[in-house]
Order: sequence, then C-alpha cells, then structure tokens
Amino acid sequence: MQLKLDGSNFTVAAGETAIQLLPKEFALLEFMYRNKGCTFTRGQLLDKVWPLEYPVERTVDDHIYRLRKKLRPFSGLALQTVRGSGYCLSLKETASGTLVNPTTYDPELRDAMREVFSKFHVYGQGRSMLSLASQKDILGYELDPQVAVTLHFVQGDLDWLMHTEEVPLKDRLFHLFVFYMFTGDPQKKLAVCERMINAQVMHERDQLELDILTILDLFILSGVPERALARLPGSYQAISERGYENFVPVTMITELFAHLAAGSGNDVLTRLDEAVVQILQEKPFLRETGGYKIVKGLWQLRENQMAEAGRLLDEGLEVLERSGFVPLSLYGFYRIYHYCRLYLPPHPLHRKYERRFIEAMEESGLSRYEQPLEKLLMQVMTI
Repeated sequence: MQLKLDGSNFTVAAGETAIQLLPKEFALLEFMYRNKGCTFTRGQLLDKVWPLEYPVERTVDDHIYRLRKKLRPFSGLALQTVRGSGYCLSLKETASGTLVNPTTYDPELRDAMREVFSKFHVYGQGRSMLSLASQKDILGYELDPQVAVTLHFVQGDLDWLMHTEEVPLKDRLFHLFVFYMFTGDPQKKLAVCERMINAQVMHERDQLELDILTILDLFILSGVPERALARLPGSYQAISERGYENFVPVTMITELFAHLAAGSGNDVLTRLDEAVVQILQEKPFLRETGGYKIVKGLWQLRENQMAEAGRLLDEGLEVLERSGFVPLSLYGFYRIYHYCRLYLPPHPLHRKYERRFIEAMEESGLSRYEQPLEKLLMQVMTI
C-alpha cells in the first residue's frame, strides 16, 4: 500500500479513499510513514513531532488512538503498539508482482503453525508467539484468524480488539471482558460477568472458562470468597469431563487464593500449596508460575512477613512480565491491589503495588476504555 500525504490540507489518501486529519495527527503519521517498520518510544515521537513544545507522553497515546480510528478504512495499515518500546507503523505490500512463498497457503503447514502457537499459548510464552508471528512472511505461512485475535490480546491492543472487522465480535468477546474486568469495582464486574454467563453470548469454550474460572477471581475480589469455594467442585468436574487438564494448575492456584481470602488456616493453605508446587513441576507454565508466586506473596503479607512477601510478589510480577502477555501482568497487579484493599490493613508495601497497578493501567491505556468496553458488552447482551 502506498499513501499520498498532502501537507497543504492535512489529508492522507490511498486509492480512492481520502481522510482529513488534524495538523498534529498529520505530522505524526507523516513521520511514522517516512520511517515505517521502525519502532519509536513516546519520548522520541514527542521530540520529532512536538519540538519546542511541552506535551506529556499521554499526548502521543491520544493521537495514536485517534489516528487508528481515522485510518481504519486503510486495511493494509497498522499502528502497532510494541510492548515496552513504543509504536510502529507497518504496511502490507500489495504490488501485483510480489512473490509469495509457495508454502503460504499450504493447509497442513497452517494447521501445524496453529498447533505451535497453541503450545506457546499454553506455556504462557507470549514473546515467543509475537516473535513467530513477526516472521510469518519469511517463514511462509498464513496466520490463522483466531491466532491473530490472541496475538492482539497478548499485546494489549484494545483498539483492534474493539473495532476490527477482520474477525467476528463473538471471537473477541472473552478477551474484551478480561480487559474490562481490570477496570473499576470488582463487584460491578461480577454483576456483568453473571449477566454474560446467563446471556450465553460467547463461544462454548470461552463461555466455559468465564463460568468455571474467570468468575472465581471476581467472587474473591468482591469480598465473597465463599462463593468461589462453593463453585470450585463444579469447576473441577467440568475440567475433568471435557479433558481440559491444562486448566488444572490455574484452578488449583485460584483455590489457594480463595482459601487465603476466606481466612483459612495455615494447615489448609500448606496442603494446597504443596499440591500446587507439585503440579507446577509437571506443568511449568509461565502464567501459572507467576500467578502462584503472587498468591504465595499475599499469604506472606497476611502473616506479616513483609520482606518475603515483597520478594515473592516482585518475582511473580517479573515472571508475568517475562511472559510477554500484557493482560497477565495487569492480572497480577489487579489481584494484589484488590486483595490488599479488601483483606489487609494499610501498609507501605500495599501502596507500592497500588502505584505500580495505576502505572500499568496508564501504560496500557486501559484506564480510558472502561465505559466503551461496558457499552459494547451491554449491547451484545441485548441483541
């Protein structure tokens, strides 16, 4: 795709489509188009597009957000968020003479690559997934649409998940709800979760995960861990009946978390802890390893073992960050913040993780999405 940028009236065109931009939107797009394929930090973009001015980094985020919406008609253009780095503009080349690898549309290779992505997903290796996806043209394979949804979820690309027309909304609903869950009061999110379960608007597997796993954290962080404990036998039964053995570790960790929130004694927690350690030796998934360390750290907080608690919480968050899954990192902060808020007296360590949670929400841009996400989910349930 080739863009035609006209600085006299701040328009950008491709083919028969022309779009009007504001001056700074145009300047930002023009700079990134000249440097397509390169990643720039917010600070670098501020220096290049806003010289001699004093805007904040949120200015870049807001302009990127608006540009993505305005440039949506250009299907070959993507303003990508590069986790931990900044933003990158990419264009699909559509020249008729472009050579395509002969394996690109091979169905066996497509199925094999889907399995590879699935394995990386199970182990929580988001960075591996993103690296493999970035090499698809060189390796010569076609990216499965559902894998594409997962990749945007991994990167925390909410704008794409909310607005893309490349895949049906139903394929994105579970991912959108997970992000919505991190915003605001867990009690309100619990009510929406229960409505979505009753509405049966998701795919069967997504519906099941919402019903037997996701809702458990909402019970715990809404102050009713006994409801999570009452639901757990049904969760284990559903996992067993459907052969979803990879759900077992995360469910066991959630059970440990529920007992911790319910005030169970250390004898109960120790028994559950030993079982979790054993299964993580068999299934050393990054997501579950990070989640376990966080719950164990919260246990130490309850016991007033502050040094050990801080070490475990930091290790857990580091593991989740290393996974490359933006929502998993947010999940870790979400659990720490709301558990401390509900179940523990104020302490400087709590305030430390509250600040980090707020920073993570700001960095992801999620803080401004609560109302649009809620509106979208409510619309789906009334159709």
